[in-house]
Amino acid sequence: MGLFSGQLSNVVEWKEYRDDVIFWKWSNDEIKKGSRLIIRPGQDAIFMYNGKNEGIFTDEGSFDIESDIIPFLSTLKGFRFGFNSGIRAEVLFVNTKEFTIKWGTKNAISIPAPQLNLPGGMPIRAFGTFSCKVSDYQALIDKVAGVRTQYTTEDIKERVLSVLDQLLMKWITREGKDMFNLQANAYDISRGIKDDLDMELCKLGISITEFNISSVTYPEEVQKMQTRAASQSMVGDVGRYQQMNMADAMLNGRGTGSGMAQNMAEMQMGIMMGQQMANQMAQGMNQSSQMAQQGGQMNQMQQNMAGQANQAVPKFCPNCGTPTNGANFCGNCGQKLV
Repeated sequence: MGLFSGQLSNVVEWKEYRDDVIFWKWSNDEIKKGSRLIIRPGQDAIFMYNGKNEGIFTDEGSFDIESDIIPFLSTLKGFRFGFNSGIRAEVLFVNTKEFTIKWGTKNAISIPAPQLNLPGGMPIRAFGTFSCKVSDYQALIDKVAGVRTQYTTEDIKERVLSVLDQLLMKWITREGKDMFNLQANAYDISRGIKDDLDMELCKLGISITEFNISSVTYPEEVQKMQTRAASQSMVGDVGRYQQMNMADAMLNGRGTGSGMAQNMAEMQMGIMMGQQMANQMAQGMNQSSQMAQQGGQMNQMQQNMAGQANQAVPKFCPNCGTPTNGANFCGNCGQKLV
């Protein structure tokens, strides 16, 4: 028996329900007199006649089609069942839940990185999830259900992945402030991609309710260079970093042949990373030096004030010999005593 086997002619239902199926179409030969429609929780049913929407039913339960359904249809409301005749109609069962789907770039995508002066850009991979649900039944019928008997989350995922690389490039370039720490701007990047994907899929009657980037990964060579650049920046020795990188290339045999271009690009990225980190370290050292200098000046002022305060007042005026009694000036001749 297949995933959705043919139903009995007098029962219209989606019996073999599956979580990853967005809609399934019941399309037996005809609906006969006495048939019943069964709508389960989490399902909506759409009556279709000649490919057109006749009516949408959202209440769960079991319904007599002749008395409970047909009077509410658009063009079939006056239909009367014959003794041996029925309606050649279809019923589209729609899963009303919100779907969460994992995504990941199939291949590394190259993001423009002008600060690294790399012609091919920075290769990265990204992974995450997005959520979606059916929001427009008429668009779903017009664009998808008219030619499909079922539609799954895998179909949605394939549609999303077909445009995702371009959207990642667009929004990472626009919102990615730090090429080596894209996760810090993941929220802004995700929000832009969500809006663009929603505009794309609303044509199919699907809304994107959420889009998340859970991780961004770089090539192994770039990750190693980030680690090495961070280590070298701690001592501020960019020249040594360059020497070590070139020495590694020679030892690993990457300095010749087809690996030369890749090796030069890797060294250039590493040099730029090291220089950026060294510049940041130099700025921090300058700020520390200025703070230390200001602190020294404050200490000198405090010492001068303390010295003046601690200087002893003579007991007798050195000019006239009159007792001073701790005053700063002589009461007899006016001589300054301190």
